[in-house]
Amino acid sequence: MQELIEAGLVLVNSRPAKGSHRLRTGERIQIEVQPRPPLRAEPESIPLDILYEDDDVIAVNKPAGMTVHAGAGTTHGTLVNALLGRGQELSQGGDAEGGGALRPGIVHRLDKETSGIILVAKNDAAHAKLGEAFRQREVKKTYIALLQGIFKEESGRIELAILRDPKRRTRMTTRRSIVLGNAREARTDWRALARIDNTTLAEVQLHTGRTHQIRVHFAALRHPVVGDTLYGAASQLKIGKTTLPTLNRNFLHAAKLGFARPRTGAWIELRAALPRELQDFLQKLSTAAGDPPDRIDAALATYL
Repeated sequence: MQELIEAGLVLVNSRPAKGSHRLRTGERIQIEVQPRPPLRAEPESIPLDILYEDDDVIAVNKPAGMTVHAGAGTTHGTLVNALLGRGQELSQGGDAEGGGALRPGIVHRLDKETSGIILVAKNDAAHAKLGEAFRQREVKKTYIALLQGIFKEESGRIELAILRDPKRRTRMTTRRSIVLGNAREARTDWRALARIDNTTLAEVQLHTGRTHQIRVHFAALRHPVVGDTLYGAASQLKIGKTTLPTLNRNFLHAAKLGFARPRTGAWIELRAALPRELQDFLQKLSTAAGDPPDRIDAALATYL
């Protein structure tokens, strides 16, 4: 509506209106609705950390803070823009929701503040094969998460259906009083790697790919991902008398991804090392907790 007003397409008493105009009884309003030009992915010169590439796929280690593709409120600085900026050919089939012009090559997503491996299809045949592999749960996805609170168990499974929260549309929910027939089944497996003061460092296996799945599942157990204030995490962790610096992202990293190459079927497993900002945060956490850093390094031996 603001765009229509700024374009002079909203008239009050036959005159172009300003956004600040306060309407009075009896005034006549005319609106000429013009559709927005469709959003399209545009090339941008943005450096990327390429983990793997062949004729069909490209795997990128996405940093936290980067959106995967353009959408409402985000048109620049996306992963897709960066791929197009390096002259990358991408599939045009779109993902399961369509939208190939806006999301070329995108087969799955990572949240903006989640880092790690994301797989992109270069052609429509590869896109179709990978899309089906994700739907059939044939892709192995492993994350590292730091969770608030201590789990007594060494491992566990979370099977809670997920639905968009009808009251807070930026969130998902597992609440049974809200979750109805539109909810989608979701499964998350986890294994504790280390306990550091009042936090648990965990390896997480994602068996389904629902929006915010890991974040909402652990929040439902009252163990939100550290840094994830949207789902109830503290803005700053307190360890004894020490308040740690704000993380400014979620402590969630897509560390491993295993899949069959679309063309040959050969299995490949990729790894993305834990980002430096997360390693530094763990070091500050272990120092505040009086834990020897080498204990944490040992727990994360295959992820550093």
